[in-house]
Amino acid sequence: MPAAIAVKGVEGVRDLPLGEELGHSDWYEVTQEAVNQFADATGDHQWIHVDPERAAEGPFGGPIAHGYLTLSLVPRLLPEIIELSGFGMGVNYGCQRVRFPSPVPVGSRLRAGAVLDEVAEIKGGVQLTITMTFTVENEPKPACVATVLIRQYV
Repeated sequence: MPAAIAVKGVEGVRDLPLGEELGHSDWYEVTQEAVNQFADATGDHQWIHVDPERAAEGPFGGPIAHGYLTLSLVPRLLPEIIELSGFGMGVNYGCQRVRFPSPVPVGSRLRAGAVLDEVAEIKGGVQLTITMTFTVENEPKPACVATVLIRQYV
């Protein structure tokens, strides 16, 4: 899927609208395999994530993805929304705020939307403050809302 918005360089970033939705990623299917791999990578093997039989009897009616798995999709899904070019490199600088208001059931599909909150000059480039909202298909409440900081260096 091509990015919703293609931006080149610092000037292109400065021209982006603040406080408006930039677009949405394509849908991403959350599989049990992805959840299990994330559990192996992080050491978080809690049964609500990795034991489908036990999770079926639990509070969510089945296994759910780790909240941090959803958050970890930022670098995968953000480029589907905005393509940044004309920079030497970009780094994930961190998060200002992260919340997980609702679960992501295994087998569901989710996508991300992005709003550019701020563009700040930094030495050698710009810092973008972006609020990413992850929603599960056909669910009204977001699964994750995260304000992320992306630094782009010339």
